[in-house]
Amino acid sequence: MSRYDDPFDPHAMKRLRLFIYLIPVIGVFPAGWKLAQRKGDRKERTVCRTAVTLGMVWMLSYLLSGVGAQTAHSLPLWVLNATATSTYFGVNLWLMYRLWQRRSLHLPGISELSDRLP
Repeated sequence: MSRYDDPFDPHAMKRLRLFIYLIPVIGVFPAGWKLAQRKGDRKERTVCRTAVTLGMVWMLSYLLSGVGAQTAHSLPLWVLNATATSTYFGVNLWLMYRLWQRRSLHLPGISELSDRLP
């Protein structure tokens, strides 16, 4: 029996937590909670920071373009709003795929910005 067959293996549970942190919108809350507790190893904190940063950037762009589109009745801002949401979901799914492959989750720009979080 390999370690991947045991559902209670600590490595498997950690990997499952990393997947949960990368769930769009919902994963931001457990990732933020983990950062607030200041627990976890370096990889877990890095994934949490990335998830929270992506969530904050998406929420800011979503709110600003939504308010602007509602106020100005502007179709390009609605398109920007939809594009921001689609991109956020796509990036999170891509990161989950990379995690599944056990590859690096480094995102140029976002990773550097997320390194500034506690």
